[in-house]
Amino acid sequence: MDIQLKIMDARSLASRLAGLRKAGKNVVFTNGCFDLLHVGHVRYLFAARNEGDILVVGLNSDQSIKLIKGSRRPIVAQDQRAEILASLQVVDYVTLFDESNPLKLIQLLKPTILVKGSDWSEDKIIGANYVKARGGRVVRVPLVKDASTSTIIQEILDKFQS
Repeated sequence: MDIQLKIMDARSLASRLAGLRKAGKNVVFTNGCFDLLHVGHVRYLFAARNEGDILVVGLNSDQSIKLIKGSRRPIVAQDQRAEILASLQVVDYVTLFDESNPLKLIQLLKPTILVKGSDWSEDKIIGANYVKARGGRVVRVPLVKDASTSTIIQEILDKFQS
């Protein structure tokens, strides 16, 4: 599939996913900034994809990241981050969202399975109650030790300031 066809606006994607669910496919949803793609992201996305048939990544827009992480982020612009994610074979669809959390997007897309990192307790996972109330499930994926965008950024700063 053409990479650009995997990047969709939320409403168009909701329509596509409705058809896939009717065909018996389990839709997996995860979200994040994915600012500097690293091994932790890759392992996380593979684990998420293994939970169902279709993996959708809700990607925090540049505006959303600034709300969450401050004015110095993101490092990589949203269109580039979306293209990088869409180029991964394990990712079926990517959609951007501007809010500080993905609840509205989760409610629109209606995933069967919601995946987040193990650093989130299930009671703090945005959308968990919604997904479970619809008969779905929530999966927490173990994190890769010392693999984070913040750590990478700090290591770069340390190396160039020495």
